[in-house]
Amino acid sequence: MPATRLFHGRRKPGQPRSELSALFLFLWLLPADAQLAEPTPEARLTYSASSPAWLQMVGRLDVPGFKYEQGRRVHHRENCSATLVSRQGTREAQHIVTAWHCLEYYRDLSMRITFSLPNLNPQPEVREARALVDGGSMNADWAILRLVEPVAFSPSSAVTIGPANNAAASSALVMAGYSRDDGLGRSGQALTYHENCRQLDDVQRASAHTNCQAYKGASGGPVVRYHADGAVYLAGVISEGNGEGTSTFVPIARFRTFLNNYLR
Repeated sequence: MPATRLFHGRRKPGQPRSELSALFLFLWLLPADAQLAEPTPEARLTYSASSPAWLQMVGRLDVPGFKYEQGRRVHHRENCSATLVSRQGTREAQHIVTAWHCLEYYRDLSMRITFSLPNLNPQPEVREARALVDGGSMNADWAILRLVEPVAFSPSSAVTIGPANNAAASSALVMAGYSRDDGLGRSGQALTYHENCRQLDDVQRASAHTNCQAYKGASGGPVVRYHADGAVYLAGVISEGNGEGTSTFVPIARFRTFLNNYLR
């Protein structure tokens, strides 16, 4: 039965006609898709011991800062995701990638940025991080940071930089991060990831649209592609996600040269 018929018929005792009329008018004016909309099916998985090993390289980034509101300086803290990236064949790494907007309000270099890897070892690895270079705006929403101390890991967990010709938009993606939704993300406490999602754009742009699920908090997290030999190649960095099956990322082509220079 259409939703607009639910209020036809008699009034309830004591219910004013004006109330019924207002409710009927509200539903009548709603678009059809809004009246029948259902929650987006959950496509993400939560990290567990059986998850792909490379997810151990995805961590939380805590960025202190401040901004001005109505002329007053107020403290601001950004909680994002970031990924430890390495050269092929190495057993330790010291560089992470994230989104520029995670550092937008970081203005005082004396304040410590911290990066933690909750899933690499029984005790979380925590490192101080220092900003190196970034895109400078939402149109180039990427950033590279260096850890004060390197992190050791198994090569099977590595996220590396693949060849430039391994960026086919038609191949499947995996998107991961610490989404701050109240569901699987547990307000940013759980690492979630969406496997086998797709890039929707036909060409590489400043930002690429996908049908991957991600929420606020996953910003800066990795987008990867699997190579035929099993290697996990970084495809880009999450920029935005609305939690409804639409998200954007910055392709690695936009910052590959910078990252390769630092990894040498």
